[in-house]
This record gives sequence, structure tokens and C-alpha cells, in this order.
Amino acid sequence: MEKIRAIAKSIFSLKIILGVIFAFAFIIIASNLIIILISNKYLYSEVHDMPAGKTAVVLGTSRYVKGGAPNPWFHYRISAAAELYHSGKIEYLILSGDNRSRFYNEPEQMRRELIKYDVPDNIMYLDYAGLRTLDSMVRSKEIFGQDTIIVVSQKFHNQRAVFLARLNGIHATAYNAKSPDARQGIRTNIREVFARVKVFLDIISGKQPRHLGEQIIIGQGQER
Repeated sequence: MEKIRAIAKSIFSLKIILGVIFAFAFIIIASNLIIILISNKYLYSEVHDMPAGKTAVVLGTSRYVKGGAPNPWFHYRISAAAELYHSGKIEYLILSGDNRSRFYNEPEQMRRELIKYDVPDNIMYLDYAGLRTLDSMVRSKEIFGQDTIIVVSQKFHNQRAVFLARLNGIHATAYNAKSPDARQGIRTNIREVFARVKVFLDIISGKQPRHLGEQIIIGQGQER
């Protein structure tokens, strides 16, 4: 009898474990599918197909990877932003990223690199509080007054950014920067799978940007 009870307990425990695994897998798959299906129609990979707009938001990342090598994700985003500008698709750029300390400043790194691509300094606006994609999207509207934007990042990131922007009442499209090869991007892509689950946890918890502040008027007193 004791043996039967032990077997029954093992089967019950196994069912619970399998149930948890199945539920977790379902949440991951559903979160990713929802974001992809809703956002994909707003993404463009060819500059000539991209509808023109006033302002693009370039999403930040570090200029260098660990070890000091150039970060291809960063450089491809910069190249894509410059291409949009020189193709006449945008008038202004919001460079949104992390400025966690005086030694780490993503917006300033982007500004310096874009100047090398002959993008005028006076069309660039630096958003130092783009700590997360959610922050960058909401701040583009609440701080910079833009209810229509073009997001610039890699496709996988643009999918989440456009989803978040539209969820917050922003008419967002996106221009897909080139991605590094699969070997270089595997860790980033795995992280993105779970970042999309977090999107829905943030929705449930009512997560808001960490910092807001005074409004900045895009284009005021500036000439292109």
C-alpha cells in the first residue's frame, strides 16, 4: 500500500511539474506571437518603402561590447538612422538611451557617431533617460511631444518597441537596421524572447517610465 501511495505521489508531482513547464512555455510563445503579429505590418527593411515622418527615435545600446570591440548592433543602428536622414525620410532624431553615469552615455555616443555620418548636430535631441524601451517610447510622446514616430533599431527590437508605442497611443512605424550574423546575435535574441514576456508583466503591473520631466519642443528655434 505504501508503495502505491509513493507511486501516486510521484505521478502527481510529475503532473504538476509538467503543468508548470507547459504553462510557462505557453506564456512565452503567446507573448512573442502577439507582439510579432501586431507589430510586423508597421516595420520596414528598405528605405525606399519607408513612409516619411518628422521624427525618428534611435534606441540606444553600448558602442562597445565587453572586451572593447566595436558593437555591431550600435553601428548598424547609427548607419540606419543616417540613411533615413540622408534619404529625406525624417527631419529630426531623438537619441534615446542610458546615461547611468558620467562614464556611460549612450545618447552622446550616438550623437558623436552620427556627426561622422554628416548628420547635423542641431537636428539631434538627446534623451538621457531612455533606460528601457518602454521609457524611450513613452518619453518620445510625454517629453518630446511626438505622437507619430519612426523607431530605429534591429527588427526583433523594433517589434517590441512598436508594440509598446502603439499601446501608449503613439503612431509608430519602424526602420529595421541590419542585424549581426546569427552567431553574434544568439544571446541578444534569447534575451528578447523573455523581454517580450516582461512586456505583459509590465502591462499587468502598470509599469511607467522611471523618469519624466519638463517637455522639450522638437524643432523649436532650430534650422535644418
